[in-house]
Amino acid sequence: MILYMNASAFHKYSKDWRKTMNKTELVAAVAAKAELSKKDAEKAVNATIEAIGDALASKKDGKVQLIGFGTFETRKRKAKTARNPRTCETVKVPATKVPAFKAGAALKAKVAKK
Repeated sequence: MILYMNASAFHKYSKDWRKTMNKTELVAAVAAKAELSKKDAEKAVNATIEAIGDALASKKDGKVQLIGFGTFETRKRKAKTARNPRTCETVKVPATKVPAFKAGAALKAKVAKK
């Protein structure tokens, strides 16, 4: 018998179901590694996220490259036609830019090690 569970059902049976680090945990980790207060670490994390977002949004083909970590960039998504599942009506979706991340070699190696 195969048992399928969604994330909320899986949560009931496993204490280690969530392996995603949230922003609060990231701030705490930065504070510990850099020996900063949590308030200063939060300012640093927020400034970094805002600077990356601003760089991607301001340039035509925005790109932020962090050697050893990876590259944040924008990619063009072509216009397409989609179907509304409720009404079965076709809808035109316009072309847009979307953010993307490509991991660097050092990050890939670090993740593969574990």
